[in-house]
Amino acid sequence: MITEVSILPIQSVYSIDNHIITATVLNEEPLLMKFDRVLSDEECQALIDSAASRLEKSKLANKEVSQIRTSSGMFFDENESPLITNIENRISSLMHVPIVHAEGLQVLKYEPGQEFKEHYDFFGSNNPSSDNNRMSTLIIYLNDVEEGGETTFPSLEITVKPVKGSAVYFEYFYSNQALNELTLHSGKPVIRGEKWVTTQWMRKQRIREC
Repeated sequence: MITEVSILPIQSVYSIDNHIITATVLNEEPLLMKFDRVLSDEECQALIDSAASRLEKSKLANKEVSQIRTSSGMFFDENESPLITNIENRISSLMHVPIVHAEGLQVLKYEPGQEFKEHYDFFGSNNPSSDNNRMSTLIIYLNDVEEGGETTFPSLEITVKPVKGSAVYFEYFYSNQALNELTLHSGKPVIRGEKWVTTQWMRKQRIREC
């Protein structure tokens, strides 16, 4: 039984600026969805090319390097290029949250053996950032991974395989904290090949000026 209303209006197809995105509900509460064709092959490659020379060792949200997260990554500046502006606007429309609530678009690269162990995307109550907490996440896969690299939600027993241009979306803004905690997730180790993703987090209150 659904007791809380989701941020995202649930549809099987989303048409955003003539870009058709298909969707599958993986879990209703908390809402977890898989989207197909969020980005084109050309957009995926353009993001990889734009990010590749700017990668640094990934850190946790508290800015610390940790074995919990062993990828490399970078953040784009908002509206730094027409490519980033177009993608951010499409993501904002898809996530149903104004772009002024968006953190900078992040790209991550995982090589064989690299992973992101189980974690939450929202900030704990002792974190100063919890005053304007995250409320939803969109992870877009920028390439097909030869083996490994799945996104898993152990509490929901859901696993999402990386497929180029597709995405996984989930929410954790609920007043019932038990629902939020069901979004515990991980990026499993890459076994063969490499994994590229771009991630968008949305905050409850605006963090951009315009």
